[in-house]
Amino acid sequence: MHILIVEDDEDIAELVAFNLERRGWRTTLVHHGIEGLEKILSLRPDLVILDIMLPGMDGLSIYRAMKANPLTENTPTLFLTARAQLEDRLAGLQLGADDYITKPFSPKELVLRVQNILSRANAGAAACLVVRHKGLVLDKNMLRAAADGEPLDLTTAEFKLLAYLMERPGKVQDRYELQNVLFGYADTTQSRTLDTHIKRLRQKLGAYAACIATERGVGYYFSPSNES
Repeated sequence: MHILIVEDDEDIAELVAFNLERRGWRTTLVHHGIEGLEKILSLRPDLVILDIMLPGMDGLSIYRAMKANPLTENTPTLFLTARAQLEDRLAGLQLGADDYITKPFSPKELVLRVQNILSRANAGAAACLVVRHKGLVLDKNMLRAAADGEPLDLTTAEFKLLAYLMERPGKVQDRYELQNVLFGYADTTQSRTLDTHIKRLRQKLGAYAACIATERGVGYYFSPSNES
């Protein structure tokens, strides 16, 4: 999981990142509001931890921009801020934020809240048993896939990869995350195996092969605009 931390206090940002990375999550730190929104749109993180008082663009404005963009409107967000007044908490939650925690905070509580948000988000994704992009359809209940009405003969690993990527369109999934999806763990010995699965999956997808895009040096993602 990739978590973007938008916090102008570098010490606090580092503290948050340290505790999240101990849990095994990958983090990116940004200290300016406008850059924060740019990173949200380009990186498509699994969760955003967002301060309200930021230089350049405040957190509430960033969140409104996220909700207005179809690519980020469902991105889970936790507000982390020193503004503890009731009206500030209500403003963030009324906009649809997933949670709100004020400074000073307990790192342990922060990690638990992040874990709860990610668990809810994953449960929501798992509840959708049919994944669809135009003529490419996956039935997760029956473990069946079809392209333009023609069945696809996918292995279990190929099906898991395709479903995972299609459920996160446009979001780059790093190699370690995809190895965890396939094998339940990640290490360098599985890297070539992952590439082999991706190669075979593309061969079977035909006109949709280009939808499995490569982010060089990072991993893979599903690009809906790439089908031929």
